[in-house]
Amino acid sequence: MPIPPESGTQAGTTQREWWRDAVIYQVYVRSFADSDGDGDGDLPGIASRLPELAELGVDAVWLTPFYVSPLADGGYDVADYRDVDPRFGTLADFDALAAAAHDLGLRVIIDIVPNHSSSQHPWFREAVAAEPGSPERARYIFRPGRGPGGDLPPNNWQSVFGGPAWTRLTRPDGTPDQWYLHLFDPAQPDLDWTLQEVHDEFDDVLRFWLDRGVDGFRIDVAHGMVKDPALPDIADGQSADLLDGVTRLPYFDQDGVHEIYRRWRLIADSYPGQRALVAEAWVEDADRVSRYLRADELHQAFNFEYLQTGWDAGALRRVIDRSLATNEKVGAPTTWVLSNHDVVRHVTRFGGGEEGLRRGLAATLLMLALPGSAYLYQGEELGLPEVTDLPEDALQDPTWERSGHTERGRDGCRVPLPWEGSEAPFGFGPAGTAPWLPMPPAWSGLTRERQKADPGSPLALYTRALRARHELAALGEGAISWIDAGDGVLAFRRGRSFVCAVNLSGAPVELPLSGEVVVASGPVTAGGGRIALPDDTAVWLRT
Repeated sequence: MPIPPESGTQAGTTQREWWRDAVIYQVYVRSFADSDGDGDGDLPGIASRLPELAELGVDAVWLTPFYVSPLADGGYDVADYRDVDPRFGTLADFDALAAAAHDLGLRVIIDIVPNHSSSQHPWFREAVAAEPGSPERARYIFRPGRGPGGDLPPNNWQSVFGGPAWTRLTRPDGTPDQWYLHLFDPAQPDLDWTLQEVHDEFDDVLRFWLDRGVDGFRIDVAHGMVKDPALPDIADGQSADLLDGVTRLPYFDQDGVHEIYRRWRLIADSYPGQRALVAEAWVEDADRVSRYLRADELHQAFNFEYLQTGWDAGALRRVIDRSLATNEKVGAPTTWVLSNHDVVRHVTRFGGGEEGLRRGLAATLLMLALPGSAYLYQGEELGLPEVTDLPEDALQDPTWERSGHTERGRDGCRVPLPWEGSEAPFGFGPAGTAPWLPMPPAWSGLTRERQKADPGSPLALYTRALRARHELAALGEGAISWIDAGDGVLAFRRGRSFVCAVNLSGAPVELPLSGEVVVASGPVTAGGGRIALPDDTAVWLRT
């Protein structure tokens, strides 16, 4: 049913906050659906496929960046925060997509990228043309170099994509200039959030899209906007990875980010309805993550510690307990995720092939049974694996070049979706379209069209699970109560009438559980007060 124009807390009435238990579907815009045959997915293509997402049973969609961009990093290098890149459509197309989503009862979350802009952004062009110490350069982090002639970078920070995190400008006459910071690609200069003008600019960007009806923002690199003002060297051997739970890096998870989010929360709360702010905060320690979720800051943060936990019952239970306990302290829901556009698809992470698929489907039932909210990455409902054999000349992730062709990057999880038909582009675009990344011929067996006709398909399992999640009052927000089911088995109760059990032991098990099988990721046998659960299998029981 359509989303009401206003929802939330009204006089005498307290309505459920939608984001506390929502299932949100991530759309990688360039790879979802191509309406015009240019090889790139676009907003009209997404709008045309929204009924299939509503049929799947998700509550909201999150769109990756569709702003004007050179696409040096998949659109996370933004040249204009208030317009749509012509490859993806127009502002009118966005408005039509948002209206169509709302008519289907789907919320719309969009990305905002505040840590850095594109090097093609007007601000950075102005900075390059200006002199050191100018107001134009103050918007970014420019510094003189070290050593004779300033030939060495200001410090030893490394880019997440490989290589130094500093690039030196050259003046038109060929003489060297200052260095600028880019924690990612040189085409993504970091903004200087000590400048009030930067705060004011992003306040206005938030309002621009809130005025257009978006239901929230996913904040890219939410832990990265504030740097230690001393710009100290990091110790030799320290990691530049996004997730570093051992060391404190002087450019990630600095306390100053929280002041930014308190200001953003006030903006979001000033709009009618419930507008959600979601952190991409690669902070491993659960207590540090929960600080982003205090009552006057953000609503959700991705649980990357959970995403990175292997197929191990003990490790998963520890992460689940720790996540729930720390979020409960600040009154925030836990937000679970298994895959996204930055990591290897979980079917492949869990072993690949039939084993990886079994584990991936079981992991999904586990995730959807846990308290809180969950994110799905496009294509996981089809059981799509990582594409590990893309031709080298097709790779576009900046990691490939920055690593000296030693790391293939993230393109393998970004291959366009197979919708229908027996040969590429499988309905991603019109027949004859050459997608921006090549699609494996074997995906003819994984199309949505084919899986909709197969009650044993991954798509059918996801659809049944999401329908049951909406129907069962015990799921969504709430608590869990663990059941002792032996080594290698996770089992817990939600309320009085629901049990989830997952077998990670490496062998079939029999559990003293009874009830109606609601959904299972594999063949289970229930009866006589016991249930036979194969290895790498999960089951939901109505007890």
